[in-house]
Amino acid sequence: MTQATQKPLCIINARVPDYQDLQRISVNHEGLIEKISPMSTVVTGCESLLDVGGDWISLGGVDLQINGALGLAFPDLKAENADILPKISQFLWDAGVDGFLPTLVTTSVENIQRSLAIIADILPTQKVGAKILGVHLEGPFLNYQKRGAHPAEYLLPLTIDQVKRVLGDYAHIVKVITLAPELDTTGEVIPYLRSLGIIVSLGHSQATAAQAKAAFNQGATMVTHAFNAMPPLHHREPGLLGAAIIDSDVMCGFIADGEHVTPTMLQILLRASHQAQGLFLVSDALAPLGLPDGVYPWDSRQIEVKNGTARLADGTLSGTTLPLLVGVQNLVKWGVCDLESAIALATNAPRQAINLPGIISSPTANLLRWHKDESTKQLIWQRLFS
Repeated sequence: MTQATQKPLCIINARVPDYQDLQRISVNHEGLIEKISPMSTVVTGCESLLDVGGDWISLGGVDLQINGALGLAFPDLKAENADILPKISQFLWDAGVDGFLPTLVTTSVENIQRSLAIIADILPTQKVGAKILGVHLEGPFLNYQKRGAHPAEYLLPLTIDQVKRVLGDYAHIVKVITLAPELDTTGEVIPYLRSLGIIVSLGHSQATAAQAKAAFNQGATMVTHAFNAMPPLHHREPGLLGAAIIDSDVMCGFIADGEHVTPTMLQILLRASHQAQGLFLVSDALAPLGLPDGVYPWDSRQIEVKNGTARLADGTLSGTTLPLLVGVQNLVKWGVCDLESAIALATNAPRQAINLPGIISSPTANLLRWHKDESTKQLIWQRLFS
């Protein structure tokens, strides 16, 4: 996915998240970004110029929680449908996403192992589209009372033995695991997962602030879909989310579809987190991502998708079918945060959450160009190099 150039290039008059004023982006002959410097700085060696006229330039999005697309739920991966994964990667690339974590929600251990095996086989062969960066296991170590749409029959106790059973031979491809920390009575599971290099995210949990703080001290560094499937913020018991917001080492994912969390509460979250520090956007998109509204199978049940929101027959909210960058557009449209912060929440922040490198040394093929359409006030993006 490297955009090779004929000669060194400078992209000038660019606005770049986390950089002040207009910038010059220096690109080498291999299509990799070498340096970002203010326009006032004298730079030599650029043999061609691309003037973007003050538009924002960023890397593409990284989606750390996406459950499926194009009709495939990742826990349903089988040998006979594995050929859909490259199509999903290309679909996400076309939707502005550079990389993603296929997310396996709670299901049987057999299903988890089968899906992990297929993803492990595909990982070394990736050549086009958004890159699979590892796997996110959302369950099965979740609190029954906060399971949401996760099937109760597949929830498991949180012990090292059960964790080993679920991971099997595939711990090396699991990047993130969501769990309810209060289920671990020994305090040993999170340190064990961290010893394997797996990032621990707290979610689908009834944890108190004290229990969450203990989990953060043990090595948990993320929170899964802030506000959803956890106790609400309360002035006497701030709970898991309250403990996370004040911990500078913890990052919280959140969904910006307008259904999972209202724009007002998102604005409160961003203000409490120092204007987006410690937050990142996720899509939480389900298998019907890329398909029209309608009724679709979901494990042994069905979900109904209306206006991009998916619910079970009993009305339980189960996810969205909105692409990640629609969340960026929503944040700007709702006035929740400024344009720079909104872009960073889907591009820089998720990379930070899983320790990926930033824009320096990245291929120019991964760059997005953003501007606000003055007639419609809509935030528009496109790949800078298609």
